[in-house]
Amino acid sequence: MNKIVLTVPEESDGERADRFLSDNIDYMSRSAVQKLIENQLAFVEGESIRKSRVLKAEESVMLEIPDAVPLDVEPENIPLDIYYEDDDLLVVNKPKGMVVHPAPGNHNGTLVNALLYHCGDSLSGINGVLRPGIVHRIDKDTSGLLMVAKNDFAHNSLAEQLRVHSITRIYQAVVYGTNLPDEGVVSAPIARSPKDRKKMAVVAGGKEAVTHYAVIHRYKSFIHVACRLETGRTHQIRVHMAYIGHPVAGDLVYGPGNGITSLEGQCLHAGTLGFLHPRTGEYMEFEAPLPAYFINFLEKLEEL
Repeated sequence: MNKIVLTVPEESDGERADRFLSDNIDYMSRSAVQKLIENQLAFVEGESIRKSRVLKAEESVMLEIPDAVPLDVEPENIPLDIYYEDDDLLVVNKPKGMVVHPAPGNHNGTLVNALLYHCGDSLSGINGVLRPGIVHRIDKDTSGLLMVAKNDFAHNSLAEQLRVHSITRIYQAVVYGTNLPDEGVVSAPIARSPKDRKKMAVVAGGKEAVTHYAVIHRYKSFIHVACRLETGRTHQIRVHMAYIGHPVAGDLVYGPGNGITSLEGQCLHAGTLGFLHPRTGEYMEFEAPLPAYFINFLEKLEEL
């Protein structure tokens, strides 16, 4: 049983317990937290609580996460583009089109299937169900770097770094438009869209979300940008860039209705990943060059 103990800060006084826990444990969704609360695995000052429990500043909140049980996922011999590996973690360059974790409609060919084959039993599983090594995700049609934990010690360390926003995550993207400032910050809360539960949106009262951007190169009708995540909400860059009127090229969910289907998904690449090694404390940073689909699109833009 893995136990997480948090002290309620002043700014969270009066907040619901389920929201507080999901906001402060990056790898736990609100629904997952609620399920643990329903199973009487959440406590305030030693007493089990309901999900609607309102917290007070300085209270001690503990969440118990059961030991992992295996998922029914088959290992598959899928080649991995590994940038770094040791006994604690891997850094993997995920190709565009690969799903990170099995889900309805995507049971095979995922990153987790490949990791199970490559690592065997040497993967973390701290959410009560074995979600092998997955500390953070990138979308199916986003390419780039992911860190994968091989044990719970590494997983907890990396997850804590995500929680306090100390991990370096810089993406490159091509976005629509011409009048984007050379650099800027988008600070707008993100939550499920009240109009379409399959989409995320900027919503008052949503989770804090901050994206820093800088222009790399301007084309006739598009801009090549770098986006640094300060937070890591679902679809954050895609939602934020669309929110300021510069959706990501190829994004058929948040972009214009006549999106660029030839890109087969958004032109978005997680190119830079940096973090403190869980065991040594050494800062490590990795760079994945732009993939072929991205370079080909830039070349086409040069010709316009």
